[in-house]
Amino acid sequence: MTISFAGQVAIVTGAGNGLGRSHALELAKRGAKVVVNDLGGARDGSGASSAASQDVVRLIEEMGGEAISHGANVANFDEVQDMVQQTMDKWGRVDILINNAGILRDKSFSKMTLDDFKLVMDVHVMGSVNCTKAVWEIMKQQNYGRIVMTTSSSGMYGNFGQSNYGAAKMAVLGLMNTLVLEGAKNNIHINALAPTAGTRMTEDLMPEEIVKAFAPEAVTAGMLTLCDELAPTRFILCAGAGGYSSASIFETEGCFIPKASQTPEAVRDNWAQLTAQDNQKALKSGAQQGEKFVMKAMAFMKSQQQ
Repeated sequence: MTISFAGQVAIVTGAGNGLGRSHALELAKRGAKVVVNDLGGARDGSGASSAASQDVVRLIEEMGGEAISHGANVANFDEVQDMVQQTMDKWGRVDILINNAGILRDKSFSKMTLDDFKLVMDVHVMGSVNCTKAVWEIMKQQNYGRIVMTTSSSGMYGNFGQSNYGAAKMAVLGLMNTLVLEGAKNNIHINALAPTAGTRMTEDLMPEEIVKAFAPEAVTAGMLTLCDELAPTRFILCAGAGGYSSASIFETEGCFIPKASQTPEAVRDNWAQLTAQDNQKALKSGAQQGEKFVMKAMAFMKSQQQ
């Protein structure tokens, strides 16, 4: 079945270049009215220009679509609110939010300043929070919403020189996990995209021929499955160079140690059972971990009474 966004309104942050540009253009090709958000700064977040976002709007209009540009800094909630209000004034709804805006300030943790750490956190984490907060009540009232967070292998697995970026990219997964629970009754689905693409964020990290293989369009093809009507929720999709996979956090069944024996030595002695992966599960909420441990304790107590 062809995925269509006809009649829907999408906001794409950081849409002037790279992945965001690709996302915005493809959403428009498939019928969405698109808000092309871009501060127009450099890769490290410095400067501002509306030229890139206006160029994307022009391309969308040339293909017969509808789009507006907005230069909100996603780290500034007042500017984000203005962007969402302009969207509502023009089109009256927001169906899709793609939290794509980001910057890099790569250095080893020893050499990184706290200002560089905070700025990356502000753009990636608070930028996603601000944009999501600004559309949340709209989506609840519509009983429909699709939100995509942008995470990264750097967050899930680590990458030298990216402690700030990695921390931010794991934080948006924590945000997703809770919003999935809170948005479920209003048909708001939240997913995460972990892209590998040849963009200006990565162009000097890869040889030119590899950059071409990692075209943003390959990532966008995956992203679109995360924001349509049939999208899953709480799904982490990894995409790049034509490869697609999913990532999940699993927890082992673990072990139980009676109170009288709860020592670090006992924990280490039970390490094999604690780490055994045969019955591991992806938990649906933090409460499920507590429930598992309570059930283990109750089962032990029952066994002692027999």
